Amino acid sequence: PQQTFKLSSGPHIPQLGLGTYNGSKYNEVYEATKVALKAGYKHIDTAAIYGNEKEVGLAVKEAIADGIVKREEVFITTKLWNTCHGNVRKHFDLSLKNLGLQYVDLYLIHWPIAFEYTGESFTTPKNADGSVKLDKVNIHDTWREMEKLVDEGLVKSIGVSNFNVQSLVDLLTYARIPPAVNQVELHPYLSQPALRSFCDQHKIILTAYSPLGQGKITDHSPVIEEIAKSHNKSPANIIFKWCITKGFTVIPKSVTPQRIIDNFDIFDFDLTDAQIKQLDQLNRNERTCSPMRQWGVPLFD
Repeated sequence: PQQTFKLSSGPHIPQLGLGTYNGSKYNEVYEATKVALKAGYKHIDTAAIYGNEKEVGLAVKEAIADGIVKREEVFITTKLWNTCHGNVRKHFDLSLKNLGLQYVDLYLIHWPIAFEYTGESFTTPKNADGSVKLDKVNIHDTWREMEKLVDEGLVKSIGVSNFNVQSLVDLLTYARIPPAVNQVELHPYLSQPALRSFCDQHKIILTAYSPLGQGKITDHSPVIEEIAKSHNKSPANIIFKWCITKGFTVIPKSVTPQRIIDNFDIFDFDLTDAQIKQLDQLNRNERTCSPMRQWGVPLFD
C-alpha cells in the first residue's frame, strides 16, 4: 500500500507519485493518470507549463466518480510558471479551473526566477540579444500571494521547486508560512547532500524529479543492476526505493501503462544498509536539467 510523509504544514504527502511532464500527445496524460490511480497511486504531479492540467483533472474526476479514490485521498500538485510571478492569483485560478478542483494539495513556485509576463501563452520573453527577459518581481511578493491562497483554503500546502540552499535561506527570512516541499532533480548520480541536510534541518520535504537521470542511471550502473537482481526488481524500482528510504518523495514520469504499474512495485521490500551505502556512493553531481543551458541563468553553478 501507498505510504506517506508528514509535511510541516500538516497534511501527508504520498511517497510515490506520477510525474506528468512532457506527456505531449492529446489524452496521453489523461490515460496515464487513470492507470496510475487504478494501480494505487495517490499523488499526481502536474504544472501549468505542462499544458495538461485539464487531462489530469478529468482523470481524477472520473476516478472519483468510479469510486476508485475519494478526493481527500488524492494529492494533487501543480506549479506557478516563471512568467506568472506578478500574477499569482490569476494563474492559480486558471490552474484550479483547468483541474476542475475546489482546492489543490500543493502549489509550488516552479523556479526561483521571474520572467517578464507573457499572458496565458507562457512563451519565453526574449531580449534583442536572445537572452531571457527577466521581470522585476520579488520572490517575497510572489510568496506573499502564495500564502494568501493557503489563508483562503484554496491550497493545503505551498512550496518551491528548483530552489538551492541560498534561495531557501532567503525565503525563510520572510516566509510567514514556510515552504513544505522543495521539488528538485535528485537521484543517485545527483544526491545533493548539502541541500538535503539544509531541508532536513528546516523540515522541508524534498521531492525527486527525473529520478532516473532521464534514463542515464538505469542504463549504465552495474551496482544498481546487481541490487535489482538481488530483490527481483527493476533498476528503476531500486532507485525509487532509495529515494523514499532517504526520506524524499519521488515522481517518476511515464505514459506507458505497464511501466506506471511496475514503478509502483516498491512497497514490499527493503534495501539493506549496505545497499543504501552503495547507492549513496554513486553521486557524481551530474545534472540533466540545467537552467544555464535552457535560459543562460546560472542558478546551480
